[in-house]
Amino acid sequence: MNLKQYIKESAKKVGIDIIGFTDSGRLANLEDYLYERRKNNRETEFEESNLEKRLEPEMVFPSCKSIIVVGISYNVDFNDSIDIKLKGKISKSSWGEDYHKVVKDKIDELIKELKLELEFNYIAFTDTGPLVDRELAKKAGIGWYGKNCSIINDNYGSFIFIGYILTDLDIEIDNPMLSKCKDCELCLKACPTCALEAPYKFNTKKCVSYLTQTKEKIPYELRDKMGTSVYGCDICQLACPKNMNCLKSSVTEFIPKQTKGYIDIEEIFKMSNSEFKKKYGHMAGSWRGKNILKRNCLIALGNIKNREAIPLLRKALVDSSPMVREYAAWAILKTDYDFGYESVLEAIGKEKDINIKEEMERLLKYFHKKKIEVS
Repeated sequence: MNLKQYIKESAKKVGIDIIGFTDSGRLANLEDYLYERRKNNRETEFEESNLEKRLEPEMVFPSCKSIIVVGISYNVDFNDSIDIKLKGKISKSSWGEDYHKVVKDKIDELIKELKLELEFNYIAFTDTGPLVDRELAKKAGIGWYGKNCSIINDNYGSFIFIGYILTDLDIEIDNPMLSKCKDCELCLKACPTCALEAPYKFNTKKCVSYLTQTKEKIPYELRDKMGTSVYGCDICQLACPKNMNCLKSSVTEFIPKQTKGYIDIEEIFKMSNSEFKKKYGHMAGSWRGKNILKRNCLIALGNIKNREAIPLLRKALVDSSPMVREYAAWAILKTDYDFGYESVLEAIGKEKDINIKEEMERLLKYFHKKKIEVS
């Protein structure tokens, strides 16, 4: 049996778009980069804290000999019109069913297929493992690093989810691919927060996608640049020419049948937790919970500056969540400073949380200073 060919054919059979193979060697190319990020406080709260586990496959799976890396495209065709007055954007990565489940199911199907002919031990991950999956993808020839640090595949572009299987199988490995960006820097120019600080240099903590997920306080100047993104961000990928004429995904689970790719901002503020779970619980973006998405919706409203949203913002100033009250103050001041000033002043008089009260007072000073600078 040609082991590698058998695995490739099995992957195709279960609907996996891309597959590659690499060894269990240390991800040495990333060592300096990861330690430098830690030194400069650029790590996020979502990452594995043990850096050695991010670099050493054999620390994760001691008997590892080969790693099977898979890519599944989520670049589905979808352009239905949507009639929502106040809406926030959801990135393609969260359009349909939670990709963790979809990709895991594909990997499980592949393993089941392989087990018909092979005896082996393994451990598999889909964006949940400690190892740096993009580096594994590059090593396995799945694609190459774009200047935005996304993995780009020749056929499918960069809208791909990555999963990997650490195995004790001895499989012939594939060669890494070199970047094909040449002198193109469209992704860098498109990034609204300048998170792409230079080619192949990415400041995660400034990325809009990260900002929509973190529970940390978002700096005022970054809120201004988040636009109407409520979960994730596709801007740098949409600017990439490699995504223009690539193959589309055939995975129907990624079609946003319920959300149409947007969140109805007025609706989410009226929803109970059970209603939220029923409509949005299936998507990857729901993992942070309703209040984080409400916070992001408030940022979107502040950037839209539609005065029709003021009644909603006034209600949000007395929301049960301190975080929602805080961001509602920012949004209403940005939407209409004069009306917002009176509303926030009134809210301060009723606010019982000393931290939120102090933040509202800071916001009044911040927007007052901005108004003076403009006038």
